[in-house]
Amino acid sequence: QVQVVESGGGLVQAGGSLRLSCTASGLAFASYDMGWFRQAPGKEREGVSCISWHGGNTYYADSVKGRFTISRDNGKNTLFLQMSSLKPEDTAIYYCAAARSGVCRGGYYPKDFSYWGQGTQVTVSS
Repeated sequence: QVQVVESGGGLVQAGGSLRLSCTASGLAFASYDMGWFRQAPGKEREGVSCISWHGGNTYYADSVKGRFTISRDNGKNTLFLQMSSLKPEDTAIYYCAAARSGVCRGGYYPKDFSYWGQGTQVTVSS
């Protein structure tokens, strides 16, 4: 049984930082592309960042480029999202998701990801 669990969300002031973590079990983590998505109230789920199975390719939404960094530790089945210079518009539920290798490219979409976590709330106050 596949389990994906996010952690690290919380309340932070604008300009602050948070580090999200995601652990996955029940799948061959090292062979899956991994992504972070977010969904704000009343909005569609959007891609934030994606990393290839080997970690060599990373992609970011324009809105977070230069502020967020995605990384992974295949030895620990863990995905990370380091978020800095946070803005109120970053407030959302953040989801971690796993996809078969080859999904993480310039464009990546929720429908391409097979396994999802329950999400972790990130709230940025102004």
